[in-house]
Amino acid sequence: DYTRCPFSYGIFIGTMSVVTLLKRRQKELAQRPSLPSLPICEVVFVLGGPGAGKGTQCQLLEERLEGWVHLSTGELLRAERKSGGELGDIINAKIDAGELVPSSITVKCLEQGMIAAFKKDKSTKFLIDGFPRSKENMQAWDKTMNDHTIKFVLDFECPEEVLVGRLLERGKESGRSDDNIEVIQKRFKTHKESCLPIIQYFKDQGTTVHKIDSAKGVEQVFSSVVTLFQ
Repeated sequence: DYTRCPFSYGIFIGTMSVVTLLKRRQKELAQRPSLPSLPICEVVFVLGGPGAGKGTQCQLLEERLEGWVHLSTGELLRAERKSGGELGDIINAKIDAGELVPSSITVKCLEQGMIAAFKKDKSTKFLIDGFPRSKENMQAWDKTMNDHTIKFVLDFECPEEVLVGRLLERGKESGRSDDNIEVIQKRFKTHKESCLPIIQYFKDQGTTVHKIDSAKGVEQVFSSVVTLFQ
């Protein structure tokens, strides 16, 4: 008899509240419009430290190679953070601190970007710039995107002093909050701790990793990259 035992009654009420909340959440999810499905896509992951030239080379590949679409993880996240709301606030805080955004959020942004490109041009080949940056990223990818084919991984390498100069120069033009010396140093630390092990992970999985010397001129780097797609 719950009326004779306040403690048991409290547990009963608490349990009913949780059940009601779960049912309401399930109903909300069921009412959400489902995203259109993607066919099996071909993916190239493009990795490297901040300022290594990933975005520049991906833009050139997109312009000069038919069918390949550049998806910048950073740009997708920045677009989401500008949209406002709780999700945008979380992304803002992480990026401004030079930390990695939660993997589930990053993968969802990438999936939405791929779907948008497929809806627009039936694109199924993607250069994914700046992902994955950790094993946790790949675990999140595998949960929902494991059907897609990883063609290979590009790993752009460049001396840190060169990268710092590039980022500071970019910050003057872009006004990006993460292109200042304090955040840049945090980003380098994050890259070394979280990103470098993912290269070994791909090698252990048997995925081809191509190391690219990105300290050279833009066209020189492009020449060494484009041959890998031919």
